[in-house]
Amino acid sequence: MPPELRKVMAGATATQSKVLNYINGSWVESKSTEWRDVINPATAETIAQTPLTTAVEVNAAVEAASVAFHGWRRTPAEDRIQPLFKLKMLLEDHIDELSRIITMENGKTFAEGKAELRRAIENVEVACGIPMMMQGYNLEDVARGIDEMMIRQPLGVVAAITPFNFPGMIPFWFLPYAIATGNTMILKPSERVPLTMKRVFELLEKTGLPKGVVNLVNGGKDVVDALLDHPKVRAVSFVGSTPIAKYVYARAAANGKRAQCQGGAKNHVIVLPDADMKMATQIIGDSAFGCAGQRCLAVSVAVTIGEAQKTFRDSITAAAASLYKWAR
Repeated sequence: MPPELRKVMAGATATQSKVLNYINGSWVESKSTEWRDVINPATAETIAQTPLTTAVEVNAAVEAASVAFHGWRRTPAEDRIQPLFKLKMLLEDHIDELSRIITMENGKTFAEGKAELRRAIENVEVACGIPMMMQGYNLEDVARGIDEMMIRQPLGVVAAITPFNFPGMIPFWFLPYAIATGNTMILKPSERVPLTMKRVFELLEKTGLPKGVVNLVNGGKDVVDALLDHPKVRAVSFVGSTPIAKYVYARAAANGKRAQCQGGAKNHVIVLPDADMKMATQIIGDSAFGCAGQRCLAVSVAVTIGEAQKTFRDSITAAAASLYKWAR
């Protein structure tokens, strides 16, 4: 284990700090009586405690975001992206630190964590182009005597509910775009891996975003339900398992909210008889077993054609057995 990572892990284990919520520009300790241990999967040690925040506290975050929305949506797009430029540089400067935190709480390798954060930074970079991307258009005489005009406007308060397998990347599928387009946001990360976003929000504090534009609320199902039921939350984005994606979509729709819910998938590959079996085994094995299979695009099913049925079966069995021996 690298000395730097050992130091981070030892420090976290020694303090077992409580994870705070970030509401209206301030770090606040939850009043919840229920807390969940954050476990380092490599050592089985408790490294922090995250609150199962109450609906009352969620309401405070929503109200803060609602108040901030009125000024933020009237801020010119070119001004809204200035904090994102600063965030991009802060993420670059702290990428190793954040990667170690991902390793500590999620268990993936340092290299995987760093690659994940590279994707997060790329999303910030793209969102910095919002002044061009969100432009509308005019079309004269779309029909006889009729002109057409299209403009894009922010919705208001939006929320994102993100999973444990990519604690650094997936929140950035939503956060930079939401605020760049003039919305205010509440993020609910997985209660199993709250430390990465905690550190990210500490960096966000340094960007000059107005209070209430971004809020961080930790917790489980009660937080999700509070966000789905709150009348001032206009839209919800979710990434996670298929059963929960269906639940979030149905409850959001019943409350008149826009929802985008990305669930799991059964990803198939086809192995033909003339395939380079060594290369195919390596690629499929890496996809199926990398990150313990906890990736959206992990291969779940291999369909073999003709003679590949036996050659691939034997090859992938040997590859899996070697991983098992290494793990032991």
